[in-house]
Amino acid sequence: MKAARNVPQAVHPVDEFLPFWQLGVYGLQHVLTFYAASVIVPILLASALGLSHDALEHLIEADLFTCGIASLIQAVGIGPLGVKLPLLQGVTFVSVTPMIAIGMAAGGGIEGLHQIFGAVIVAGIFSYFMAPFFSRLIRFFPPVVTGSVILVIGLALLPVAANDIVNGQGTGTMQNPVSLRNVAYGLGTLLCILAIQRFFKGFIGTIAVLVGLIMGTLVAWILGDAHFGDVSSAPLLTIVRPLYFGMPSFHIVPILSLIIVMMVSMLETTGDVFATGAIVEKKITPRDITRAIRADGAATMLGGIFNSFPYTCFAENVGLVRLTGVKSRWVVAAAALIMMVMGCLPKLAVLMACVPLPVLGGAALAMFAAVAVVGIQTLAQVDFDNQNNGIIVGTSVGLGMLATAQPHIADHFPAWAQIIFGSGITLGAMSAIILHLIFNHGTHEAVVEDIEAAAQPTTTHPEMWKNVVVISEDKLGSRPPKSCSR
Repeated sequence: MKAARNVPQAVHPVDEFLPFWQLGVYGLQHVLTFYAASVIVPILLASALGLSHDALEHLIEADLFTCGIASLIQAVGIGPLGVKLPLLQGVTFVSVTPMIAIGMAAGGGIEGLHQIFGAVIVAGIFSYFMAPFFSRLIRFFPPVVTGSVILVIGLALLPVAANDIVNGQGTGTMQNPVSLRNVAYGLGTLLCILAIQRFFKGFIGTIAVLVGLIMGTLVAWILGDAHFGDVSSAPLLTIVRPLYFGMPSFHIVPILSLIIVMMVSMLETTGDVFATGAIVEKKITPRDITRAIRADGAATMLGGIFNSFPYTCFAENVGLVRLTGVKSRWVVAAAALIMMVMGCLPKLAVLMACVPLPVLGGAALAMFAAVAVVGIQTLAQVDFDNQNNGIIVGTSVGLGMLATAQPHIADHFPAWAQIIFGSGITLGAMSAIILHLIFNHGTHEAVVEDIEAAAQPTTTHPEMWKNVVVISEDKLGSRPPKSCSR
């Protein structure tokens, strides 16, 4: 009998290690599209707590440095940590309101930071150890749920891009009148990206967003709307030191508040992992969810030590993976290294911040819409002849848009309810899961749909999924039991 030949296995695009110069360019593209959203949390928190300008600068530097560490863990994987997908990590916006409340209750200032960082550390530890238990809920995430969650994520992010274009300050800000120049920058950047995608292929086509951001910033500089004066005055080098503001303090109420935040963050991370898996064509398993949430927990714990905040997967950059088609996780690893360098080189960080908001908004409009398209593609697998599925999708999207269109709707809710009802993504995601449990879970149609979704063959282990189909059909009673060989 002839010995079997060793057939070289093709490298999955996610694991492809590109040339260093390409990793650098693609990584820079991720950082530019990520930067504005990554620093907004320290800015909001410092403003609310009355911190000095020096304290704000250190919070931003610590945030960028820890974002890099968190992204490196998630993309590369260290031991049981990291899902090994092209997912960038950033501070979750869900944590902003609870952290401001914690800081203000402590009297603001540095003392407020002490209680925040203590709660962040404990919440990160909680998230790490809860990951295996949360991942078991993956069976409650059939396409009708994951598609709804991904669609809500994309739609809920679009107002952020729209407000950037009109130079707003978040989803709750309305500009009246709107500056036509700002709209021109945003739509001009979008038009530049579309033109490059239409007329260029290969490498140039994959850096369309980066070129659009550079061109938009260049035009704004020529017209006097982009300024680089702060670059020269920024320090050349800084060191991000753990516990820079002193020892954190630990109090039960702040800790419980951020534990709730991390539970919501687990849900959002799960949606982002599913969205990325669909884009890069990798099947997501409970083990993947465990690794992703553990990485969030470890990064959040480090965030508390390095003077930063709770971390989660950033949906903003999921859209960039979809838009460019560059699926390598090593690109995110390169972006992570760039962010760590930016945290130590303030001049470089200030240079990145010179991209005008309307220009960023034009690029973000394309990326966030790309996330929504992934949700639509996932929902294409759903049987809408089953009226229950239509109810689940419609209601979850509707509730998600309610909180997105009216972000102050939860202002007078109890503090714990504000965490849920204050975010369109959180409200829409929780609605999809709960409605699936109410309308579908346990019905014959839902069991069939869940099994068919789980049994889609993958490029790596097609035989395994064939066996799943055999076992599942046995359980449904559609044919006599059959043995299943390993």
